[in-house]
Amino acid sequence: MYVKNLLSKKEFSSEKPVKKDILTSRNFNVVIVCLEKDQEIKPHPEPYAVFFLVLGGKGIFTNSEGSFELSKQSCISMGADEIRGIKCIENLVVLGVQDGHETPKSIEK
Repeated sequence: MYVKNLLSKKEFSSEKPVKKDILTSRNFNVVIVCLEKDQEIKPHPEPYAVFFLVLGGKGIFTNSEGSFELSKQSCISMGADEIRGIKCIENLVVLGVQDGHETPKSIEK
């Protein structure tokens, strides 16, 4: 069981986005992704579905339907093999829930 303030896991790097695993299971994986202002995860396909919930900050999320500006308490989902990307507008903390049927790839580490 995991009981903790998710924001206590946030960590920023001026060099690249930071991804931290919160929970990994056979069925799903939960991660925290932190981006500093102007950092970007360029649009790319991934083999797993994902749900993103913005915990803090603001960013532009891209999927196959277009680009959407999201801020705290906003969410977006993307299907397996769908293009996805994030461009940070102000320091951004995102909770990601990934479909665990495929092994998630790490974002730039």
